[in-house]
Amino acid sequence: AVVSTQSTGICLGTMVVLAQNNETKLVKLAMPSEPMVDDYSFSDPETMTKEERDDHLERRKSYQLISSNLALGKHSPLLFPGQCDDETITKFPPTILDSREFDMFVTETRRLAERLDKVGRLVEFVVVPGCVHASPYNPELDSSKVWIDVMRKCIQKYLLE
Repeated sequence: AVVSTQSTGICLGTMVVLAQNNETKLVKLAMPSEPMVDDYSFSDPETMTKEERDDHLERRKSYQLISSNLALGKHSPLLFPGQCDDETITKFPPTILDSREFDMFVTETRRLAERLDKVGRLVEFVVVPGCVHASPYNPELDSSKVWIDVMRKCIQKYLLE
């Protein structure tokens, strides 16, 4: 299994490379959490949720730090895994995606979930209600218990059975 709660773009970039090389059978289950996967932060902020709008300039800066030539990289599935072609998406391993209701990546995650679902590669898409980015990682919050329980059930069902 490939699980990532941080740097999920790298996790999904790895899935792109494996898919392009027809090697995703090496991965039984991919579980990127709160993925930052496409160039949504470069779109019109008026169409974004409040959380996305509040963070989109920081995400743009992050991408500019990652890519030496963002203009060329905007079409790279390694930088933006959500933009890989349909043929590559069909080769992804079975995938569980999760996000938060008020996460700054919720639209990107939802878009990727829809693409994976369309080609039969999405096994679960979980949106933890009432939460913001990274809130399930605070064990004092009820949302953490909800997220851990859901992820435990997903791992049991799709990885261990």
